[in-house]
Amino acid sequence: MELLPRSPAEFGSARYWDRFFRQRGQRPFEWYGAFPELCPVLHKYVRPRDKVLVVGCGNSELSEQIYDVGMCEDIVNIDISDAVIRQMRERSASTRPKMSYLLMDMLQMDFPDAHFQVVLDKGTLDALLTDEEEATLAKVDQMFAEISRVLQVGGRYLCVSLAQAHVLKKAVEYFSREGWVVRVHQVASSGDKQQFVLPVFVYVMTKFRKIPGSAAQILEICPEEQDKPMRVESAEQLVAAVKDRQHYALLCSQISKTPCREQVSLDLCDKGSGKPRYTLHVVDCPSVKPSRDNHFAIFIIPQGRETEWLFGTEEGRRQLAASAGFGRLLTVALHREQHYEGMAGIQAELSGKVMELAPPGLPARQQVPFLSVGGDIGVRAVRHCGSSPLSGEFVVEDVKGDGTCYFRRLIFLQNRNVVQSEARLLAPTPLPGQKKRRKDKKKPSPTEAPGAIDKSYLCCEHHKAMVAGLCLLGGPDALPGELAVLVVGLGGGSLPLFVHDYFSQARVAVVEIDPSMLEVATRWFGFSQGDRMQVHVSDGLDYVAKLAAEAPAQYDAVMFDVDSKDLTVGMSCPPPAFVEKPFLQKVKTILKPEGVFVLNLVCRDARLKESVLATLRDVFPLLYARRIQGEVNEILWCQAGPAGRRCPAELGARARALEGALRQPGRPWDSSYVLADMLQAVHIL
Repeated sequence: MELLPRSPAEFGSARYWDRFFRQRGQRPFEWYGAFPELCPVLHKYVRPRDKVLVVGCGNSELSEQIYDVGMCEDIVNIDISDAVIRQMRERSASTRPKMSYLLMDMLQMDFPDAHFQVVLDKGTLDALLTDEEEATLAKVDQMFAEISRVLQVGGRYLCVSLAQAHVLKKAVEYFSREGWVVRVHQVASSGDKQQFVLPVFVYVMTKFRKIPGSAAQILEICPEEQDKPMRVESAEQLVAAVKDRQHYALLCSQISKTPCREQVSLDLCDKGSGKPRYTLHVVDCPSVKPSRDNHFAIFIIPQGRETEWLFGTEEGRRQLAASAGFGRLLTVALHREQHYEGMAGIQAELSGKVMELAPPGLPARQQVPFLSVGGDIGVRAVRHCGSSPLSGEFVVEDVKGDGTCYFRRLIFLQNRNVVQSEARLLAPTPLPGQKKRRKDKKKPSPTEAPGAIDKSYLCCEHHKAMVAGLCLLGGPDALPGELAVLVVGLGGGSLPLFVHDYFSQARVAVVEIDPSMLEVATRWFGFSQGDRMQVHVSDGLDYVAKLAAEAPAQYDAVMFDVDSKDLTVGMSCPPPAFVEKPFLQKVKTILKPEGVFVLNLVCRDARLKESVLATLRDVFPLLYARRIQGEVNEILWCQAGPAGRRCPAELGARARALEGALRQPGRPWDSSYVLADMLQAVHIL
């Protein structure tokens, strides 16, 4: 039996609908949206004393169900199909005396003006607005005009729809232009993903008198999980918000039926602010053999640790899922702008939502565990928020690491998953007049002064490798003594501070383009200037070019640790201009003949990386490379003359000797920092 129309235009044909309902018989036809799902929304806008008009009623049971539950009885149903009107009259004549069915075209209704408090439409607009042809849009305008005419001021047009973008946009633009309040509700689903995948929405257009000259729009969306509507600024934003929810529903349906070949990422936003509150990654682990208790688990990443390799990379999350022993692991990262009420609060907040992302084959009523490191959600305290024209918005925050250590971090919010600078904190000290914290209290109080910066500790592995490159300096048997070092890129200042403090005869010049970073480094990271440490606020390109012209061959080492603000380039460190051949020639000019150029290279574009390496080899014949395990960073040590070439054994010996010289009595040294280890994986390019 063929019920589908031969063309979209037939949806507006009385002949098509007569044939449709004769062939279908007495069985009710519901496009979508079962009454139990629609009922909570309808209850908000349909009152018992309202006079309700249902346009394009078909043989849906919606009117009957509204009548039978006592929501409202004064209901008029219209349709252009004579067959369905006769069928529905017979079905309700004896049981619903106050409800009527009329053969009528909604584009030309016979009712007087302002006759109804509610007009209800379930799928009729969707059926009419099948395309955006001029004739179709004209019919829709006529439909909207008639609905507007028969509704009283303060009346509601309730439209049940799948909210295709062109349908929603047309309705929103028409009624908001007329001065109506437009609100879109997402209907709570029954949870049966096998039945209907796409979410159902109800547009609620409330009629107000149009104020001449007023361009104000009131547009709102009310997601299924909350009653409080969220205001949006434009029809485009409303359409985008609905589209996000449609994509989420399709995603949930897809991953509930088949395992994910690739990791899926999504943000859950705060109900009040609309800002991201949780970032979820769905990680499937095919190597785990399924059993009743290992289908699914939720892993809460402790605050501040979301950038670590294990939690912040695809490979790391795969390893985490495999070691946890679950077929599907859902990792949850917490956002710094949000407040959380501990593990129990997060579990209560997420328990319903995460089950929408459950894997196929999860047993009914299966208990899903929430996991974390040490059973808590970590500690994060934002110490400072700032903004600069050059670096954008940034934060300085203290976080608890793995164990009992605390770290201070600088994060640029345009690239919030990357730690720009990091320093370890010494044990916090009580404020004056404050009692010492009892031993059983493990978390620092917000009233405690932050601990001082541990300048002996280099948090970043690439900084350790950059310092290790100084082993290349000096003669065959000599270690570097008096050094002139230029560092381009200050950040929190950890790298130049370490060189200054541990190479006691070094003179360090730092070039930083952003004066805000100098202030941050000084105030929050223990950085200070002195006789052997000077900061020049300047563009590194200009500063090096000026030195090359006026004072060549004056530095033993030049270190580039400068990030790129252009996120569209596949190289985030350094900016491309810093590795162009004419500029690299200038870097070579300011180096002493046996000097070393140390570059922190972060490049995900393989072709671009090869091009950069080729350019470097043209300028610096001797290139050593040290990849940082678990990171994209690669440290390059570049020298102008092949005479400086050293074999791995010689590099190791020099590293051990240099470390011995740096470890002075009474001077703290991080025992995990072994210079020779930094040189083990070095290869010559």
